[in-house]
Amino acid sequence: MPIRNRAMKVAGKLAGLAAFGALFSLTACGEPTSDASEAAVAQSAVEDVDFDPIPIMGPEVRILAFGDSLFAGYGFKEPDVDSYPAKLEAALRARGVNARVSNAGVSGDTSAAGRQRLEFVLEAEESKPDLFILELGGNDLLRGLSPDQTRDNFTAMLDTLKAQDIPVLIMGMRAPPNYGPEYQQAFDALYGDLAQEYSAELIPIWLEEIYQDPQLFQDDRIHPTVEGVEELVGATVDQVAAALPEEEE
Repeated sequence: MPIRNRAMKVAGKLAGLAAFGALFSLTACGEPTSDASEAAVAQSAVEDVDFDPIPIMGPEVRILAFGDSLFAGYGFKEPDVDSYPAKLEAALRARGVNARVSNAGVSGDTSAAGRQRLEFVLEAEESKPDLFILELGGNDLLRGLSPDQTRDNFTAMLDTLKAQDIPVLIMGMRAPPNYGPEYQQAFDALYGDLAQEYSAELIPIWLEEIYQDPQLFQDDRIHPTVEGVEELVGATVDQVAAALPEEEE
């Protein structure tokens, strides 16, 4: 069975659980009762229902999350728990996918720095990743680097990954309007262009889910809060799961 479709096997079970929870909530909001035993019976009914845990199925799939501070968990006390890669792994496993996500995010990395360390990171892996998530470009923007430079660095990295037959998911970024229309157009287009050229999967603007809510960003207005990361994972986990390769028969 394709890895990407495993989550669908438990959809019915989750729907049933949600329906039961909604029914119980409506009951609890009805007329108050003076008989404490009725509340006890209702609580007992919930406790007695045997909900099987979602099974984690199939062989382990290894995901290498390669990026900058947005992956590294900048500003978090527990990045091993609260970073995007960590929460992504938890979300995939909650859907029954036997995923292990390695966090190769380095704060401050530009696309050039990622290009320089890519082969070292790949060599350090115990086995070839089943999926490589490429998340870079934000620091290129902050430094005002040319979109052509960013494109060249991405091209070099994608060439390396293609040569090793490693599937790639690109996390797209968006240039702010104050950079000017020409810069913005050139920068924004490179992610889609390269995804098409290299047959990579693409999340066009992976921060889009939280752009409009300043409360989901830290004080620097650049890095998401823990809650912001949770929103990002919720918005992208299905696309990550769909990018996983199909399990061989």
